[in-house]
Amino acid sequence: MDTGAALISRLSMELGADAVLTAASDVDGFIEDFRGRYKADALCVAQPATTQQVSFVVRACAESGTPVLPQGGNTSLCGGAVPAAEGARPVIVSLARMRRIRNIDVANGSIEVEAGCVLKTVQDAAAQVQRLYPVSLGAEGSCQIGGTISTNAGGTGVLRYGNTRENVLGLEVVLPDGSIWNGLRGLRKDNTGIDLKQVFIGAEGVLGIVTAATLKLHPLPTHRSVAWFAPVDPAAALRILGMFQAGCGSSLSAYELMNARQLELVIKNVRDRRDPLSAAHAWHVLVELSDIRDAAGLDEALLRTLEQATQEDLVEDAVLATSDMQRHALWEIRHSVTEANKKEGVGFTTDCAVPVSAVPAFIERATRAVHAVEPGMDIVIVGHMGDGNVHFIPMFSFDEWKTRPDAATQGAALRHCVNEVAYELGGTFSAEHGIGQTGLPEMAHYKSDVELTLMRAIKRALDPKNLMNPGRLIP
Repeated sequence: MDTGAALISRLSMELGADAVLTAASDVDGFIEDFRGRYKADALCVAQPATTQQVSFVVRACAESGTPVLPQGGNTSLCGGAVPAAEGARPVIVSLARMRRIRNIDVANGSIEVEAGCVLKTVQDAAAQVQRLYPVSLGAEGSCQIGGTISTNAGGTGVLRYGNTRENVLGLEVVLPDGSIWNGLRGLRKDNTGIDLKQVFIGAEGVLGIVTAATLKLHPLPTHRSVAWFAPVDPAAALRILGMFQAGCGSSLSAYELMNARQLELVIKNVRDRRDPLSAAHAWHVLVELSDIRDAAGLDEALLRTLEQATQEDLVEDAVLATSDMQRHALWEIRHSVTEANKKEGVGFTTDCAVPVSAVPAFIERATRAVHAVEPGMDIVIVGHMGDGNVHFIPMFSFDEWKTRPDAATQGAALRHCVNEVAYELGGTFSAEHGIGQTGLPEMAHYKSDVELTLMRAIKRALDPKNLMNPGRLIP
């Protein structure tokens, strides 16, 4: 029996035959990313149901020298959760069976969940006890908590609540040798040395597998006020953001920007999506206030700020949601952008972040840079303007992608020139999507030798055999 077959047999005996997938029809959905950009073979897919089973799988792989690829909901935009074309076939460790909510401590404002829990399930469980888990993104109905932690996911609530890193209190992690670190503390303050959980948040599975987490909960907003408006341009949107911050304070929970092309693609490609405004506009913003105070007060603050912006000729048109149904419809537009773009063509998505004050300059200069390389290039823009994260997306049509022999290399060059603009403005090329496979050349280009040396030292210390998600994150 060869090494691979022996490992599969060993895993099947421990986990059960139904928990180790080898048939092509069963494995196929795990070895290709959801946009169809990456696909390669795996030895098998293991689906452990407990932390102890995860430990067994990792230990068995370590003993046989087999790479381990942790996988959550497989919603990565950078090829971080599927096999690479090069290297030995990995065992994909799917956490989908580990979906228990272990405990909710309302008084402590915390919830302990297993890594396979879908993000929306955690949000709903928190809401049932009048609490909020604030990490929110378009894939929240399918992405898993372990994946959001391993990529330090951002989303639409970062402006008020921070990204995933700010909302994790403790972790349980299976290390590359199979040992288990239990750091599931629900403490806000623990000054006993290096904060080890931070080593694994955003590490994309290259240092271990997150199997459970203690997450921070917040008071559940009882009222929300939402508007969709058309700013004159991104500079006007920035000024209006300042007005909302000054006039609404901590109740400002989201401030999302998109260009006309992005809205057009959502309306074209996603059923039941409509333009909220009566006429076409070049730029759009979705703004939300939320709080536990009365709805009338929020509505008044929202309306007052928009009226001020209109008087200063910063807003062309606006509409306020007057019901939960309308509020939901406006948010559905924002959460439909990934689906819409996937159906339209091949976008070279960037994940840049710049200082909030530099967002208008970034958009203007990145547009010029792309059109200097590819005149007339279709550009889709959507971003979390409130935290400076802009997804600037040069996009090829499917026909261009199929017929142009230089499409892939040109797309990568376009993405790089956008990233260059971000760095010139004091920004970064990855704000919330992670590195995966796509970002490795940019990591090698932008990260200093000191930073890469430190990352590699941590990797060698924890995973000397380089078996945990190799070929990701660290060039």
